[in-house]
Amino acid sequence: VQLQASGGGLVQPGGSLRLTCAASGFISGYYAIGWFRQAPGKEREGVSCISVSDGTTYYSDSAKGRFSISRDNAKNTVFLEINSLKPEDTAVYYCATHSGWCGNSWYSRWEYDYWGQGTLVTVSS
Repeated sequence: VQLQASGGGLVQPGGSLRLTCAASGFISGYYAIGWFRQAPGKEREGVSCISVSDGTTYYSDSAKGRFSISRDNAKNTVFLEINSLKPEDTAVYYCATHSGWCGNSWYSRWEYDYWGQGTLVTVSS
């Protein structure tokens, strides 16, 4: 299983970005993709998860309202759209996966078996 995260960059406060996680190597269509972020000096935190088979989504409290996760099953791709970006959104964003569904512990990094390399999002004027 391989994950490739992309779409990060430098954005002004109030702007938007769409991050992409391209997945390959899955045997079945039952897996979850989570998005995490890690700011300098902080723990890695889960921001969103999607169960690819049925599209069920989860968001952290900090992500609700501004983040939107979606998938394109035909392309094995998951997107994370972030609107109204704030300086505190600055972080390296990672996508990760495990088999099955997101589950109640979707926000825990220890639930995930495979990780992408991360893409840097910098929000600054």
